[in-house]
Amino acid sequence: MIEVTFISNGGKIVNAPENSNLLRVSLQGKGGIPFQCRIEQGIENTDTVKEKELQHLTSEEVSNGYRMACQTFVVKGRVSVSWAPRKR
Repeated sequence: MIEVTFISNGGKIVNAPENSNLLRVSLQGKGGIPFQCRIEQGIENTDTVKEKELQHLTSEEVSNGYRMACQTFVVKGRVSVSWAPRKR
């Protein structure tokens, strides 16, 4: 099992099977993650950045740990993510 901590959602922790899509984990566990997030801890437990992500993220964002949740899979271990509040 993997463990995802949604830092920007009060530190909510959700468990899921290995190789789970980050956005789906959030949707099923009500993690509240938007499409773009920052991997604060456990980036080594995610898959590699995909070409589709590079269409939406700058190289600087990627080097700072940003990923597109819909394209990111958590393959093992623990991951902690955060995101900027949505502008209203």
